[in-house]
Amino acid sequence: MNFDLIHKALANPVRRQILQWLKTPDAYFSEQEYPLDIGVCCGLIDKRTGLSQSTVSAHLATLQRAELVTTKRVGQWVFYRRNEETIQQFLAHINGDL
Repeated sequence: MNFDLIHKALANPVRRQILQWLKTPDAYFSEQEYPLDIGVCCGLIDKRTGLSQSTVSAHLATLQRAELVTTKRVGQWVFYRRNEETIQQFLAHINGDL
């Protein structure tokens, strides 16, 4: 786990907001046709942020590099979900070391 990458990823409010939405996807992405347990389609995340697709893709790539989200490809779509294991390890690190 790269703590510096995680800190950098969390430094942006849009990325923190995306992680918050992905924590309870049924509250924010109930219109998704695929089951939410596989993740949330990047197109719905784009729509919710109101930002350009390329900007959201860059944010999602940063979250993925920090291992805060995982992806699953289904056909032409990519679905994102929180990586709870990494998030819990990071929180334990913060709580224990600071």
